[in-house]
Amino acid sequence: MKKLLIASLVAACALPVMAQDAAGVDTVFTATSNPFVKYKHLGDPAALVDGDRLYVYAGHDQCPPNREHYDLREWCILSTTDMKTWTEHSYKLKATDFPWARGEAWASQCIKHNGKYYWYVTAEHKDIHGKALGVAVSDSPTGPFKAIEKPLVTNNMTTKWTRISWDDIDPTVMVDDDGTAYIFWGNTQLYYARLKPNMVELDSEVMTIDIPGIHQPSLPAEKQEALMKLNKQADKQAHKDYDFFTEAPWIHKHKEWYYLTFSVGFPEKTAYAMSKSINGPWEYKGILNEIAGNCNTNHHAIVKFKGEWYFIYHNGGINTAGSSFRRSVCIDRLYYKKNGELKRIQMTSEGIWQ
Repeated sequence: MKKLLIASLVAACALPVMAQDAAGVDTVFTATSNPFVKYKHLGDPAALVDGDRLYVYAGHDQCPPNREHYDLREWCILSTTDMKTWTEHSYKLKATDFPWARGEAWASQCIKHNGKYYWYVTAEHKDIHGKALGVAVSDSPTGPFKAIEKPLVTNNMTTKWTRISWDDIDPTVMVDDDGTAYIFWGNTQLYYARLKPNMVELDSEVMTIDIPGIHQPSLPAEKQEALMKLNKQADKQAHKDYDFFTEAPWIHKHKEWYYLTFSVGFPEKTAYAMSKSINGPWEYKGILNEIAGNCNTNHHAIVKFKGEWYFIYHNGGINTAGSSFRRSVCIDRLYYKKNGELKRIQMTSEGIWQ
């Protein structure tokens, strides 16, 4: 009886609690294990540290259990000061908040720069066939955000490299040490560009990133074959099906190294490359994270919070409805080797809470 009572109390602590605030209704809950959000499906997480609080921005998977397709209409915001007690903030940014978009709230990232918050998103364009990237701006990490009327990137800007309509997705943004901001994105082909100081316009042409050992349409066939040989020498554990770029780039810096992490193959694994410059050249380092449980995609974020490094990702781990189209956000620890390389992620059901 005592064990049953303790179990009931633990379960009760994990249940979300509604709390009224000035913006509406926030949801407060306790994280106890992975997936750490258990009451709704969230995917494509991105992370932002602002002061003593960590924010996670994620898309809301709303595909019903009897269907298997992407159905995302809004992005959600969660935050914590201690990794245990979390708040899902009431504000939701919707794909239809962007005048140019007709829906489909795919992957996004929010960053802070010069006192403003810039939320970069992927959505379907109303008039130009395919996915596009846009940005919304706020004075607060929890909104409200005002969508910029024009998109940053549209599909017709990248057709010289690939003819698919979904290559312009998954934005990740970093402001370099000299104050120059860069945006990275892509599916099948990895792109980047400089941003203007206003953070809402491109300040360069769209450029491609060549990573030795990774197949992309921008590389001629003979160069790809040579690079594959280098790849097999550099990463003996790499499987032949995991030597091509898929999607989900994330850029971060630790000490003197820049790290570009991204999904490879399908079902996806996460791989990474390193450079001493945000403009490259990049050296491929191999697989960082294996296939996520019950999910074909492997979108992630890497962030340092209160002295610890975290790898935030999604899987399809909520029973019984979890899948590639009803994803769930997880957190495990990230570690660096003495030479700066990344240790492989150990995905766990306990997460960071045990």
